[in-house]
Amino acid sequence: MNEPRTTLRADAIARYILGAGFLVMLALSLPGQMTYDSLAQLHEGRAGVRETWGPAVYAAILGFFDHLAPGPGLYVTASGLLAFAALIGLIGLRPRTSWWAVFAAVLLALSPALLIYQGVVWKDVLFANLALAAFVLLARIARDWRPDARPWLALAGVVLLLALAAQVRQNGLVAALIAAGVMAWTVRGEGRAASLAWGGGGLVAVMMAALVCGWLAEPAQSMIKTPSPGLRILQQYDIIGVAAHDPDKVRLKDIAAVSPSAADTILHRATRLYSAERVDYVGADPVTSHALWRTPSEVISAQWRDVILEHPGLYLRHRLSVFRWVFLTPEIDSCSPAVFGVSGPAALAASLDIPLGQDPVDRALFNYASWLMDTPAFSHLTYALLAVATAVVLLIRRQPQDVAIAGLMIAALGFAASFFLISLACDYRYLYFLDLAALAGLFYLALDPPLAALGLERRP
Repeated sequence: MNEPRTTLRADAIARYILGAGFLVMLALSLPGQMTYDSLAQLHEGRAGVRETWGPAVYAAILGFFDHLAPGPGLYVTASGLLAFAALIGLIGLRPRTSWWAVFAAVLLALSPALLIYQGVVWKDVLFANLALAAFVLLARIARDWRPDARPWLALAGVVLLLALAAQVRQNGLVAALIAAGVMAWTVRGEGRAASLAWGGGGLVAVMMAALVCGWLAEPAQSMIKTPSPGLRILQQYDIIGVAAHDPDKVRLKDIAAVSPSAADTILHRATRLYSAERVDYVGADPVTSHALWRTPSEVISAQWRDVILEHPGLYLRHRLSVFRWVFLTPEIDSCSPAVFGVSGPAALAASLDIPLGQDPVDRALFNYASWLMDTPAFSHLTYALLAVATAVVLLIRRQPQDVAIAGLMIAALGFAASFFLISLACDYRYLYFLDLAALAGLFYLALDPPLAALGLERRP
């Protein structure tokens, strides 16, 4: 008779702790921590004009909440609520709640991933929250799936969450791919054709919904003249990175054909400015920037393909160096581990009526973060190992909802791995999804530890 009361009490306490964590996060962060990226995208959303190459959907979301209540405060509240509600939603996925979940809830509430990052106005945080909520909802669908009762509303919610996530971060499509696999596994009992239809159909639905969201969010006015500027910056960085690893071996024939001086500048000037830490050092040099940006886009693209095909070893060395910085953050202070207060151009902040600087609470948060900066709390490697271990354990137990949460771990690992190809800087926030997903997986395991599945349960 005691077990139901114990289970209910642990369940309720875990919910209260996470709910209190959400309120504390808001009390410490509102109206929101912001950087230039945050200010610029809020300005875009308010003005309805494309001014940066940030995602239009994210600017539109900021603009929507700003229209309801000026400033980022309402957005931060809604985004944080999505994350904390998803974590609380994990509790309902298990038939019981152990006392380990209470300790895990305290750990989550005090972690910088929730206490600090959820108060920052960054697309990386919103992407992570959207993806987390999508997989928690997918886990509920998997647990309750019945061939005679299709949960269309919940399925539509998963599609919308993943579509928005894919628009907020383009490499976030990795999450949709893994979710499609989870859906295919969920309906495997209905036959191979049904499995392929649900998995493939779900992926197509997410992609179509993402296109619609992008189309609806795109403002009528745009000040962006260069198509796909992000891709071009990546290509330029890769060209310089390959050349920097062996300047005597690399020949930039495509660029030299249209501008020998530009090729010479890249080989003898840009390579000296190159750093695997971030692309900014190259972009800050006006001579190098002029040489790169005056070169036609089609020439840059052709040269990018050529250096990869002609020097695959150098390309891999460059990409490994860059990925080492973003994944391992060897000098974390150089990788913008967190932000406190509001920083950015004074004119931009004034146009939004947002004061720059830090208040005493911001400084207290900074001190708290500084105590944890060189610990596993700020280590993507730690969270990656935790995500791998969680996925393995859940796939051994392999209940329907377990597979969905294992899918969340795999999606986070795949998302992190995608930065091997696209990373431009080591900013800690880029892999925030990995940290949040791993913490969610730890909490899910703590709810109902799978001791029997692992052969660790004590027997009389």
